[in-house]
Amino acid sequence: MNQDNSTEGVTDGVADDLIPFTIDLTFEEARRRAEVVAALGPEWDPVAALRGEDEAYAMLYSGLDTEQQRTYDMLVAAGVLPGDGTGRAASH
Repeated sequence: MNQDNSTEGVTDGVADDLIPFTIDLTFEEARRRAEVVAALGPEWDPVAALRGEDEAYAMLYSGLDTEQQRTYDMLVAAGVLPGDGTGRAASH
């Protein structure tokens, strides 16, 4: 295998014959989100969806026995699980 180590046709470590390629990911993300919302349709109610998620989360951790509650509290205190505050993101 031959390896060409010459710097001919190279400026500042970049080959002179390369064409720069850029893409605006901000625009593409905005377009993607608009398509998702359009696909959900006019009947989609984000407030109702979030309310349903909160109800499901409350049901998931309801009815725990003493040991399960202790483990749950430990995980909340460690930031692994979100607590009862606003939002559902863990602290880490």
